[in-house]
Amino acid sequence: MRVLKLLAVASVIAAGPVLAGPLEDGLAAHGRKDYATAARLFRPLANSGNANAQSNLGGMYMNGEGVPKDDQQALSWYRKAADQGHADTQIILGSMYEKGQGVPKDDQQATFWYRKAADQGIALAQGLLGLMYGNGQGTPKDYQQALFWYRKAADQGDANAQGMLGVMYYNGQGVPKDDQLAYFWWLLASVGGGAIEVNTRDLVEKRLTPQQRAAAQADARNWKPNILPTIR
Repeated sequence: MRVLKLLAVASVIAAGPVLAGPLEDGLAAHGRKDYATAARLFRPLANSGNANAQSNLGGMYMNGEGVPKDDQQALSWYRKAADQGHADTQIILGSMYEKGQGVPKDDQQATFWYRKAADQGIALAQGLLGLMYGNGQGTPKDYQQALFWYRKAADQGDANAQGMLGVMYYNGQGVPKDDQLAYFWWLLASVGGGAIEVNTRDLVEKRLTPQQRAAAQADARNWKPNILPTIR
């Protein structure tokens, strides 16, 4: 089954629900593509240790927005923000290491940074960490750990993690093979736009009894996400 991986590589990251002063002005300038002004406003904040400004300035170096494109400068600013616990930036760093973008490809470092964000309750990071365990990237292959992290992400409504749970139940990876549960998770993933093989889902649907189909569909209709508090 083909699996699509979602990687979050943002250029500018919002500061959160409360914005004030130069950071807000920098985000507004970036939004209207006045990159020189945005960089000028972000830099003193970044130098003073503001993690949001550091991450945004890293994104501008990564994309060459208002500053020369410079992967090493991007990495430096991203690392400063990530070391302060900025979860979105931790995911970006993980993606950079996984793809070898601006750094040597290093799946162990990718897994390290995905875990940092996953431990803060970020669903995207949890799903990516599950994928690393499922593929044995940067860590020994471990279907139980993959299942654990996929489930955490899926319970928050992450459609790709829901799709991957369907794969694991379909293949019996870390869990007993269970077509009804595979079908249930694929139904949820379909609603959320997750990456699934529709033909495989439909094949499983035909193998279920009418009662099993009805039960899975009812469970999917009644399912509610368990949105966890996050620290960014």
